[in-house]
Amino acid sequence: MLKARKRGAGLLAAALAGALTLALSGCGGSDGTTAGDGKTLRLWHYEGPDSAMGQAWAEAVEEFEKTHPGVKVEFEEKGFEQIQKTAPMILNSDDAPDLMEYNKGNATAGLLSRQGLLTDLSSEASARGWDKKLSDSVETTSRYNADGVMGSGKWYGVPNYAEYTMAYYNKDLFEKHDVDVPTTFGELTDALAAFKAKGITPLDNAGAEYIAHQYVYQLALSRADRSWVDAYELYQGRTDFHDEAWTHAAETFADWVKKGYIAKNSSGTKAEDAGVAFISGKYPILFSGSWWFGRFQSEIDSFDWGTFLWPGSDLTLGSGGNLWVVPKGAKNKELAYDFIDITMTKKIQNLLGNKGGVPVAADPSAITDQQSKTLIENFNTLSENDGLAFYPDWPVPGFYDVLVSETQKLITGSATTDQYLDALQKAYDAGAPKQ
Repeated sequence: MLKARKRGAGLLAAALAGALTLALSGCGGSDGTTAGDGKTLRLWHYEGPDSAMGQAWAEAVEEFEKTHPGVKVEFEEKGFEQIQKTAPMILNSDDAPDLMEYNKGNATAGLLSRQGLLTDLSSEASARGWDKKLSDSVETTSRYNADGVMGSGKWYGVPNYAEYTMAYYNKDLFEKHDVDVPTTFGELTDALAAFKAKGITPLDNAGAEYIAHQYVYQLALSRADRSWVDAYELYQGRTDFHDEAWTHAAETFADWVKKGYIAKNSSGTKAEDAGVAFISGKYPILFSGSWWFGRFQSEIDSFDWGTFLWPGSDLTLGSGGNLWVVPKGAKNKELAYDFIDITMTKKIQNLLGNKGGVPVAADPSAITDQQSKTLIENFNTLSENDGLAFYPDWPVPGFYDVLVSETQKLITGSATTDQYLDALQKAYDAGAPKQ
């Protein structure tokens, strides 16, 4: 989940063409992969240079090259959607990078682990102490069993940050229109109505990508508990999309569109456009992830802003951050392990925290920025209360695209709530293990 992740950056064909032109060299290795020269670390990730992760990892590159004389990091910034769509093909070719950021969850990292495309990092996690630095809730997305289901089994990825969703709000707009920051769900709907009465669309949205269906999932979570999440995400029970939680979510979201709290023309809007619109001061509220936090800190200078957790819910979207994964066909795996290790050091973790990220192994006393302190404290509260409910697209492969397309229909009114929930049920049941 990602500055905002550069989702949608580049066409599929262009991405493949660009990736497949990368030259590789080396000879056979003992694990069946081609050995590298030990002088180059090929790194891919999709965090923008101004994001907290982008800044921290740029520092990690400098630290890596300083501690590995003669070794060069060849970094390529990719788009989130680009990697999401091409990873299975790229990793199944001879052109895999040595280290790559990849989305966590059953449908992504879990799927690649099941396909044999990722390196088992279990021994490295133990030897280098990564397993001791991550809380249980953050570690969940690092491990996958033989079926590619997260939470147990071997380590196939390592997050060096965490993330969660929250409501970003424009303090100036709230003050100008005399709207109170909501602390209950009723107060939230009152605030939405108050802004709409002033001619302002209150909720920033992006129907063409992840933001819209994350609103829906959060609405469902407000009527859910941990067993509901475990059934949905970990298949520990049956998921019924016509239950009280999902029905409330779909009906409330559709109602908010009808009332003008969410713009109908946002069905074609991408996440980047939504983020830029919030930065410009157009919308009072954007519900999205902590991946925007550092960017908002650096780019918003025309108004005051703040955050609040979704009112009236013990659960919210969140988890450990996206994963460092080492492709099975990586040529310089030891260098990749060393780089992961550097991103887990106090120096890089503290920098990440002060730049607006959510570090997993920082020294709390080293975080000096007050907004960042609040961001981290809220995450710790959620984590300690078992309030992280992962993301709606994780359970089955291809579900992200289904959620996007079906939620667009809910925005445009081309599908009823029953049709919407039927479509989700059908796609989920087709991909989930049989109960």
